[in-house]
Amino acid sequence: MVRKIIIDTDPGQDDAVAILIALASRELEVIGITCVAGNVPLELTGNNTRKILELAGRSEIPVFLGSEQPLQRRLVTAEHAHGKTGLDGPELPEPKISYQEISAIDFIIDTVKHSDPQTITLCPLGPLTNIARAFKKCPNIIPRIQEVVLMGGGFFEGGNVTPSAEFNIFVDPHAAQEVMESGVPIVMHPLDVTHEVITSPDVIQRLKELNNYPAQVTAEMLGFYERFNGEKYGYEGAPLHDPNVIVYLLRPDLYKGKLINVQVETESELTMGMTVADWWCSTNRPKNVFFVRHADKAEVFNVIIDLLGEY
Repeated sequence: MVRKIIIDTDPGQDDAVAILIALASRELEVIGITCVAGNVPLELTGNNTRKILELAGRSEIPVFLGSEQPLQRRLVTAEHAHGKTGLDGPELPEPKISYQEISAIDFIIDTVKHSDPQTITLCPLGPLTNIARAFKKCPNIIPRIQEVVLMGGGFFEGGNVTPSAEFNIFVDPHAAQEVMESGVPIVMHPLDVTHEVITSPDVIQRLKELNNYPAQVTAEMLGFYERFNGEKYGYEGAPLHDPNVIVYLLRPDLYKGKLINVQVETESELTMGMTVADWWCSTNRPKNVFFVRHADKAEVFNVIIDLLGEY
């Protein structure tokens, strides 16, 4: 059965890979892409999303602009990691696709309200601002959502933008906490798993050997992205954060984790945006998140490369 998904995103090279493999899968139906400010401001995340869709030859997929700012805090961006456009590396033409007239928040609400219950999965790849705003504006959609499968957070690995916080959650911790408390089923792909899925020269070479343009562009994007991660972490490649969300939908057997309680720190400036994961069940707080801890790296990359080969 084909799974219907909405991708909420702030591209980002790894977001781009996630979108490309989702569009290539015959098991997923991307019914729309909603954009949020995150890696770069909203104008650029929207532009990058449209570039990726045109690269994939999927200009029929509707694109919706969402939140320009977090719920309560000043926007923090990540040009230091993704470049000034958010998608530095390959030179892609300016997109011709138009944005849809309604907002990302209203699209999420309308789609879930007018679909059968538990048939829409939300896939946030960036800050959770759009999701939180949709839930706050129309809480009746929450029990109708099949799942929220997201990339964000970290616990055993610490943070990647502060010592304790992962970027997506740090940008809008208040939105993240609202989503955690909403009661919606959540699958979280934190740094603990994404730092296991690191590119290598072999992966880049396999991409270059695929005889299609999207795969070549992906290799270029990852080449740019690797430079920052190599300098920061000493990795030979780059962790592919966001594609894990899509691979999980297709092959959940490649991942291991458990259902636990996760809360987000919203008060302390020292640990703002930390995802406090009760891995050892030390509290009686309700278990609200399936926290993914490990992945089969080799098989995850096999899935990604096979899907990019479909182009």
